[in-house]
Amino acid sequence: MSLFKSNIWKMYLFESLFGLYFIIGAIFPFYLNWGQINFTQIMFIQSWFVIWVFLLEVPSGAIADIFGRKKTLILATIVHATATIVYVSKPNFYIFLLGEFLWATSIALFSGASYALVYDSLKKIKEENQSKKIFGRLESFSLASMIIAVPIGNILNIYFGPRSTMLLMFIPSILAFVVSMTLKDSIIGGGFESKRYIEILKKGVKYFYSNKVLKILAFDMISIAVLLSLLFWLYPHVLQILLKQLNIKPLYFGFIQALAIITQITIMNNFDRLENIIGSKKKVLFLTALIPGIGFILLGINSIVPITILLITIITPIGFSRSVLFSNYMNKFIESHNRATILSIIKMIERFFVAIIYSVLAITYPILGLSTGKSLNYILITAGLLIITFALLSRVKESHLID
Repeated sequence: MSLFKSNIWKMYLFESLFGLYFIIGAIFPFYLNWGQINFTQIMFIQSWFVIWVFLLEVPSGAIADIFGRKKTLILATIVHATATIVYVSKPNFYIFLLGEFLWATSIALFSGASYALVYDSLKKIKEENQSKKIFGRLESFSLASMIIAVPIGNILNIYFGPRSTMLLMFIPSILAFVVSMTLKDSIIGGGFESKRYIEILKKGVKYFYSNKVLKILAFDMISIAVLLSLLFWLYPHVLQILLKQLNIKPLYFGFIQALAIITQITIMNNFDRLENIIGSKKKVLFLTALIPGIGFILLGINSIVPITILLITIITPIGFSRSVLFSNYMNKFIESHNRATILSIIKMIERFFVAIIYSVLAITYPILGLSTGKSLNYILITAGLLIITFALLSRVKESHLID
């Protein structure tokens, strides 16, 4: 039992290392200056990434249920480290596509296995009622790594260039590999058998389709998450417009991102307090959708820069904290032996719609004039109205929200 308990703090460490994306603060200099590609190509690369994560999500979940979560996480770190080396090998658009494909593979492998391993470990030590708190901490460690990674990445970019910033990510990938080797797996996978693989996929899809509550929870989570992903895609464009208005260096906007992350960590580690204050789990879920929806609309109609910055630091922390709550609630309705597969099916559906939105925006990027802000306001307002609509249409009941 103690070995399974140690999985929890080891996964905190694993998440922290896996989340050290030093390149976040220098991604545009990397692509534009070192990579010598244009904005349209950058957006295509992002769409390419989301499409591949979507395609690989369910297969990787099934792999985790066949081979075991530990082996899947080990493979994820190896592929992640390889992607970093590929990315810095040559400044070429097609090399970047290969690197992004490898990163997508790594993320897909990690996505299905990590929460499944943590929840199964909690079940082994009979502490699954703590999953909300543990999942919140898990995400917090990952987000905290971003706070550390962004300023380090910016400094490296200034003094050594964006290629060095990207290359540094190889180190935490290898350290994450070392941590993954020490994990205790709750499911010891056999070998790969094509019939068994297909059978697990079929059972996972059938189980999800037949579970009414799981579908209701998944729809609520996915409908809001897909629309919130727009802000991630539009984030650089929003910042560009603000930079023109404020006439300051992009470096300072790292503080805005850090503030948003700190806010999100605070929210995710205080869900129980929020539920006690508000008096209902369902109301908490509703408000975590309603507030970002209103925020999107205000972001679209507001022209006062400080208010816009404030909205950016509020919308994403509140909206993206929902995933922790849903991970907690949905795991209560999933059997252990195909947990990673079903979690991946749910994630795959989300990725599918995100991929569609990203692809459409990437194709229409030059037409919409997003870089000049011509269509930005309309997109934000429309997204806000849709988020509020989905929040009002939610069929989640208080009885579905089990701790």
